Amino acid sequence: MRVELAKSAGFCYGVRRAVELAAQAAESGEPCVMLGPVIHNDHVVSWLAEKGVSCVGSVEEVPEGSSVILRSHGEPRRVHEALKAKGAKVIDAACPNVTKIHRLVGKAEQEGRQPVIIGTPDHPEVVAIAGWCRRPVVLAGAEEWETWLSEHPEYREKPLTLVSQTTSTRAIWESSIEKTKKLCTNAEIFDTICSATCTRQTEAQALAARSDAMIVIGDRRSSNTKRLAELCRALCPRVVAVEGAEELEPSSFRGLASVGVTAGASTPGWIIKEVYDKMSDEIMEIEESFADLLEKSIKTLNTGEKVTGIVTEITPTEIYVDLGTKHAGYIPVSELSDDPTVKVEDIVKVGDEIETYVMRVNDAEGVVTLSKKRLDTVKSWDDIEAACENHTPVEGVVTKDNKGGVEASVRGVRVFIPASQTGLPRDADMSELVKQKVRMRITEVNRARRRVVGSIRAVAQEERAAKAAKVWEEIEEGKRYTGVVKSLTSYGAFVDIGGVDGMVHISELSWSRIKHPSEVVKVGDTVEVYVISFDPEKKKISLGMKDRTEDPWSKFINTYSIGSTANVKVVKLMTFGAFAEIVPGVDGLIHISQIADHRIDKPGDVLSEGQMVDVRITDIDMDNKKVSLSIRALLEDARNQPGEADEVVASSEAEE
Repeated sequence: MRVELAKSAGFCYGVRRAVELAAQAAESGEPCVMLGPVIHNDHVVSWLAEKGVSCVGSVEEVPEGSSVILRSHGEPRRVHEALKAKGAKVIDAACPNVTKIHRLVGKAEQEGRQPVIIGTPDHPEVVAIAGWCRRPVVLAGAEEWETWLSEHPEYREKPLTLVSQTTSTRAIWESSIEKTKKLCTNAEIFDTICSATCTRQTEAQALAARSDAMIVIGDRRSSNTKRLAELCRALCPRVVAVEGAEELEPSSFRGLASVGVTAGASTPGWIIKEVYDKMSDEIMEIEESFADLLEKSIKTLNTGEKVTGIVTEITPTEIYVDLGTKHAGYIPVSELSDDPTVKVEDIVKVGDEIETYVMRVNDAEGVVTLSKKRLDTVKSWDDIEAACENHTPVEGVVTKDNKGGVEASVRGVRVFIPASQTGLPRDADMSELVKQKVRMRITEVNRARRRVVGSIRAVAQEERAAKAAKVWEEIEEGKRYTGVVKSLTSYGAFVDIGGVDGMVHISELSWSRIKHPSEVVKVGDTVEVYVISFDPEKKKISLGMKDRTEDPWSKFINTYSIGSTANVKVVKLMTFGAFAEIVPGVDGLIHISQIADHRIDKPGDVLSEGQMVDVRITDIDMDNKKVSLSIRALLEDARNQPGEADEVVASSEAEE
């Protein structure tokens, strides 16, 4: 017969913390009592009683001068207040996950929201949670929730805050959420099921599905042990629930090929070992006694220490880590990575082993604040020094700017980049680099002074030189590039085509006559250009931007002929006349003698640049692509055309 033990069987970190706090209190030698069993396990309570920690049922029974251990399930606010009034020294062994729910329901009620607790109403944990608000609603599951809402329909639109007992099943919680979303319009939902509970239940179900029988170990009062048994019974034909090895008869399992063993969160390791040993001749992985295990897990954590744990839960603000000690470890999201753009799910997942750095230890609350970022920073110094020695570029994020330059974080190490090495123009605003990811070369490292200097410019120059070499290697006339306008002058625009700047003359920017390149492009524009000519020796490239497939002269010929009238734009005034744009790319000359039907001293007396006027096309020089225009011709035609009055007079004279 194969006997298989679930990996997550036994104490969760919340229960482990509670037992260890109680054990430490017993070993201190000072008078101490438990206010109710510290966990749901008679074996552990008896073991603590042997060490001098007895159990009392009420605050009134607490002896004067005695410390009081509050159980892992937590206590209502009124108990804390009563103990404080009595002057008792309190050792709060409540699971940090449960304490978090106390804060959630208390805050909800302060904000005018109705706390709703999904869980077993008479369970100590649920009673404690309900004791942190004045008017809690406690329901066992989705059906009770729906019934309650039908009896109190006014709450469907009121602000609600929904939480769960930490040991509830995922099915109960998710069905309750489904009802809430369907029936309520203003619900705030917090998933407070303990991730360790979910892991334990999932592993037990998987083991039950592949076993002929299951043994579930745990105190019969334990809620999470009862749920384990229920889940296993749904998947396995035979499930036996026991509190210890003395209740087990191995002979009753003869003939079975496989037996699975799991245990509730309040079951100590020595009981699991006794059951396993009774069922199997093999040696269980847990070789140590409970006392040995306890002594090992009471290890004190110190700030600055490196620790390894298992990721148990990920929230939008924190990553929870089981360190195998009495402390509940968590990593604030801000301490996960020095890269502000990185996503949590890209770095860690539930179940991952993670190495971290201890930032702060709070023994009173049983939590320890961890940082992966700071541990990475310690490791990064070696990488930074190697990058400096090997002239290897590194990547970092600019965190802030100052008068002398900018600061960047490279794997958690602060790197100063002088203004001259940022790659920005002298008068540029360096704050535009903040939060940007940049590549740089490390030019100086002084580990003793924690000083690192880098250069973005050095890497940019090298990368630009490499791109430029490739451009010169592949360039040819007519080749097209997508470039970026880098600067403008009165005679053209300089465009970066990938490491090399080429010049687009003003005449090549547009078929239309323009006075300045800014009429067509601006710095930073992405443009399509083509090579007109290039000189590798002088490192000069002439570019064009206007579309050569659109021949303005052909368009003009297809539209106009000698004698046609056109509405044109005056683009330039000269002493001998005015040039006017007929179509973009084709100008015609209005000679000074053709501007008016009388003598004028200069074209500016009649015309102005930008003015639209009607003209007649009087001549087209096809060979030289020149066009002659005349305003005077239209004026004379208008003057010679007989008016209506003249026609009437002429008609009367004819009749006489």
